[in-house]
Amino acid sequence: MNQIFSMFAIFIALFLFGMTVMRQGLLHLQGERMTSIIYKATDNPYKGFIVGIIVTALLQSSSAVMVITVGLVASGFIPFRHSIGIILGTNIGTVVTLEILAFDLAILIFPLLFLGILLLLQRSQLLFSIGCFCFGFSSMLVAMHGFETLSYPLSSLAIVYDWLVSTNEIESLAVTIGVILSGIIQSSSAVTAIAMSFMNENLLQLPAGISIMLGANLGTCVTALLASLGGSKESKLTAYTHIWVNIIGIVLFFPFIHLLATTVETLSSSPSQQLAHAALLFNVVCSLIFLPFIHSLSRFVQWIHRTPVNY
Repeated sequence: MNQIFSMFAIFIALFLFGMTVMRQGLLHLQGERMTSIIYKATDNPYKGFIVGIIVTALLQSSSAVMVITVGLVASGFIPFRHSIGIILGTNIGTVVTLEILAFDLAILIFPLLFLGILLLLQRSQLLFSIGCFCFGFSSMLVAMHGFETLSYPLSSLAIVYDWLVSTNEIESLAVTIGVILSGIIQSSSAVTAIAMSFMNENLLQLPAGISIMLGANLGTCVTALLASLGGSKESKLTAYTHIWVNIIGIVLFFPFIHLLATTVETLSSSPSQQLAHAALLFNVVCSLIFLPFIHSLSRFVQWIHRTPVNY
């Protein structure tokens, strides 16, 4: 049992390592430019929303974009209210990772790994950055394959089997598990990828997978909250808004989990793609609901946290 859990922990570490290496490659190319784009695009919430989607899709990390945004708010470059559009955009942009991982790309593992290692040995920053991306992405694919390989051995353990049965029967428990795992691992993509692997082996039902995904979206907000500690009151409000957007989204969608599951089942026969599509629909609908009411949302967050801000 210890060996199985150790291997599972190794694959989680490999997934996070791959995501970090891939993100660093993109940051080497676009890091300062991304910060500049975010800074210049916040004069309009709708522009911030679009930029949040694009930048998060490119960096493959909503947490990274949120940390940048919190930093800019803390420095006074971005007003708190203007950061909300970016927050809504990051929730959609981060789904790009899931949509890509939902496809069976195992055939690309060795070509990307070989190409990545080859390019990492080059002195050119461009080639080195591309090598980081290829090497990191192939590491994530290896981890995904590892999750699926360990799914059945893990499910044979009594504690994991009981957990799977409980999450399949009680969606609220699945949401809680998603929050806890994402808060610990600090990656909603990794948690959702684990749920995908169990679903591909028919060990986890779609409603339970959706519930875990909803919880993972909330759990990953811890990163922005930690980044705001010691910062200005506006930066804390930005982190709080990220949390409230996901809490309200979960409350709105939770009664309709089975309806959402039925909807995405008509879009694909692949369990992992169904979960990726569910994540996309959830984040798009929630963001579009909040977008016209950014001013009201900012006032709500200020009121509930007793933190007025002068605009």
